[in-house]
Amino acid sequence: MIDRIQVEPTEKDVKWPSWTAQGGGTTYAQAGVDTAEGARAVDAIKSAVHRTYRDEVRGDIGGFGGLFSIKAAKNMVDPILVSGTDGVGTKIQLAKLANKHDTVGIDLVAMCVNDILATGAEPLFFLDYIAVGKLKSEAVAEIVNGIADGCQMSGCALVGGEMAEHPGVMDPHEYDLSGFCVGIVDRPEMLDPAKVEEGDVLLGLASSGIHSNGYSLARKVCTEGKTLYELKLPQERLGGASVLDALLTPTRIYVKPVRSVMRQLPGAIKSLAHITGGGITENLNRALPGNCDALVEVGTWSMPAIIPFVCEAARLNETEALKTFNMGVGMVLIVKPGEADAVQQLLEAEGEVVSRIGTIVPGTGDVQYNNKEALFSEFAAD
Repeated sequence: MIDRIQVEPTEKDVKWPSWTAQGGGTTYAQAGVDTAEGARAVDAIKSAVHRTYRDEVRGDIGGFGGLFSIKAAKNMVDPILVSGTDGVGTKIQLAKLANKHDTVGIDLVAMCVNDILATGAEPLFFLDYIAVGKLKSEAVAEIVNGIADGCQMSGCALVGGEMAEHPGVMDPHEYDLSGFCVGIVDRPEMLDPAKVEEGDVLLGLASSGIHSNGYSLARKVCTEGKTLYELKLPQERLGGASVLDALLTPTRIYVKPVRSVMRQLPGAIKSLAHITGGGITENLNRALPGNCDALVEVGTWSMPAIIPFVCEAARLNETEALKTFNMGVGMVLIVKPGEADAVQQLLEAEGEVVSRIGTIVPGTGDVQYNNKEALFSEFAAD
């Protein structure tokens, strides 16, 4: 019997693809995608991701999918998964101008988790998508650190995401963000516009600024034609802040205070509106049934100085302002009249600035205003 002998192929025996003989090959890196820098970016964000983890997280980043246990849902009567997705919009242009990229990460999370909170849901986990012209691990780490901050503020875990390098499509310094959040709520505890009735009270939670909507207008009237030096100058009307800093103030996240009230006063909050693009006018109506209106008493709350600053620069009247910006109210809760005081006290104990801004009246699902002319009265004398 003759033993078989394994003979390694020589260079001349290997059948290389025909195009290799032509020379001048181009690698992925030469085409503009640096996979090594991508690996460094993943290493740079690991600690930020890990600080958001909840007990339900299974596995780690780097896998093909984020793993999250929903074992706790077995104690619910009818668990409902709630999902939301959003971006930051053109506020990113200001972040690039200021070379400050962490706060837009908070904005990204806020826009998603505040939206799903409108059902009463607890945010469970979050995923991000970062598209860049040229990947730089340090810049990505700054963005993801902001996203991790937002996740910690809302109590959800950052379980995965994607960093996509787009050479030839985006300029090297360009980037864009989007996010995706999943939460859960037990059906009997859901917030629902159908529960709203005449006499219910509107509680407004203060915004931190413009949040993440209306920036195409804000940039046009406040930053176009201005130098970076001008935009960084302290402004007396903004309490000593610069225009750039005031516009980059991150969106307030309301999840933990509102969820705390839901636990302590079950059923007190009936419905909720996250005031985003479209302002109070085009968001509060989404929290109403078809047989009720929200009657908003203008002048019952304060607003951050950047909001009238932008409105004046844009020469917006009261009607346009109320359907463009949040006007100082980032979220509106519709609550039982007999529990409005208790809800307000609990929210204030959690650090929220709360104003009683109106009531529910019979109607057709619209938002009405009393005393619109008082909207800018606080600033008219300045």
